[in-house]
Amino acid sequence: MAITKLLTTLAGVALLGLSSVSTAADAPQVGSAAPTFKLQDQNGQTHTLEEYKGKWLVLYFYPKDNTPGCTTQACEFRDNIFAFRDAGAVIVGISVDDAASHKKFAEQHGLPFTLLADSTKTTASAYGVIRGLPGALGVAQRETFLIDPSGKIAKHYQSVNPKGHSEMVLADIKAMQAKK
Repeated sequence: MAITKLLTTLAGVALLGLSSVSTAADAPQVGSAAPTFKLQDQNGQTHTLEEYKGKWLVLYFYPKDNTPGCTTQACEFRDNIFAFRDAGAVIVGISVDDAASHKKFAEQHGLPFTLLADSTKTTASAYGVIRGLPGALGVAQRETFLIDPSGKIAKHYQSVNPKGHSEMVLADIKAMQAKK
């Protein structure tokens, strides 16, 4: 019965085209308040958007721990961590993986920043980054939101290339700070 339902869903996807199975809500617009969240990190600590008020927040969504692109992106943020800290910015990664997976990923690659577990996909949905089949199969797209110290979306990066993304975000933070 479950196989029949899956095959029917997949057939419908093929007929409608993959783009129509996106389950994501619209992403918040630049200038709007960032959607709130309350999620556990790789160490079981709970984090909320409110705790980052007064700082630049690089909130990056990624598909899966320990995959090539996600590892490249995380390690580039790791390698630039001191430059981000000098700019008054905090890096936070979010995927739909659980906290235990995040803990292994962070330890394996020496990641000195918070990874939040969004296994219910509530936060990823609020940011409009869930893609794929409905339900358990959806993952977060690789997208980044730069949130300013007042809690507003300053920039939204879509279709992120993991290689060089860290440097691009850092340059944008510095440019925005220079304008103020």
